[in-house]
Amino acid sequence: ILRLFGVKGIIMLGASKLVLWVMTGLLAITTVFFNVYILLMSLWNYRQKKKWNPSETIMVALAVADVAHMLVCYFWMTMTEVDNECHITQNVYTIMLLLVFSLKFTIMWDTSFLTFYYSTKLVSTPNHCYTQIQAAILKHVTLAVFLIPLCGLGTCMPMLVVFHPDNYTREYRDCGVIIPDTRPGKIYETMYLLITDVLPGVLMVKCCISISIHLAVHLRHMKASTNGAHCPKLGSQLRVIRMALSIVAAFILFLVVDLYVQYQIVVNHENIIMLTFFFTSIYTTVTAMVLIYGKATLWKALIHGFNVCLDEYPCLSCMKVPEQKAKLSSPAKCKN
Repeated sequence: ILRLFGVKGIIMLGASKLVLWVMTGLLAITTVFFNVYILLMSLWNYRQKKKWNPSETIMVALAVADVAHMLVCYFWMTMTEVDNECHITQNVYTIMLLLVFSLKFTIMWDTSFLTFYYSTKLVSTPNHCYTQIQAAILKHVTLAVFLIPLCGLGTCMPMLVVFHPDNYTREYRDCGVIIPDTRPGKIYETMYLLITDVLPGVLMVKCCISISIHLAVHLRHMKASTNGAHCPKLGSQLRVIRMALSIVAAFILFLVVDLYVQYQIVVNHENIIMLTFFFTSIYTTVTAMVLIYGKATLWKALIHGFNVCLDEYPCLSCMKVPEQKAKLSSPAKCKN
């Protein structure tokens, strides 16, 4: 009976991995589409203006990291499905996982760097020393987006020493998993999660709190100055607020799943790393969509292109998205 349940467990595990592989593939398409759209539009803007502002530089770096991460993740998942008997040498899988972890570091810090940039644009602080640090960082944005991947690669290199192949997962037809099964490996795993997940998350949450407090104070001052006669118009700032809060919400969900997966791998030795790849693909897709929404020019161009595509199919005209907000016949007044 135990052997029968063991066979059923293996079949269910294989089926769940196949489902994750298919769903991750679908999300990989959306991730690549939205991030390549950001990249192409940014390159087109650079061709027109001959320069990038700091936000565009960070967004381009983030888009490249998202696409590279998604391709390496999906290639690893495909190889583990195809190479059931683990004929390919372990070094190939190790290098791919090393790139995955390094690119995840880049994605997290690029996202937090972008949130930090928008907080510096919206929030002014009386601390002169802090203002100088912000100015110095933003002055060297291009250098920073090149140093982040290098730091990620340097942070992940110790995995080659302290991580070891998870050979006992081969009965589940999954190869190439490396886990920390020694005390130094577990210490390093904790440090890696703190540096890659927790610290950028703290920075993003801090920036979002600063932005939200700034917005609340600004709205209160505007309402007091107009005596509540009309609604304050803060379209661009509200768009940035929604974008930042949405990114942080998506990051928190990803962080919970990633910490759970790492706990299961380190403590219970369960091979569920494909789950974190799946949620990473959700995170990169959602982040790219939110960034497109936060950049008004990208959002309008995307909606226009979507409507143009629907023009080719009259039966789908009901799915068109309005490109301009409807104008009110009379000005609306705010309620006290």
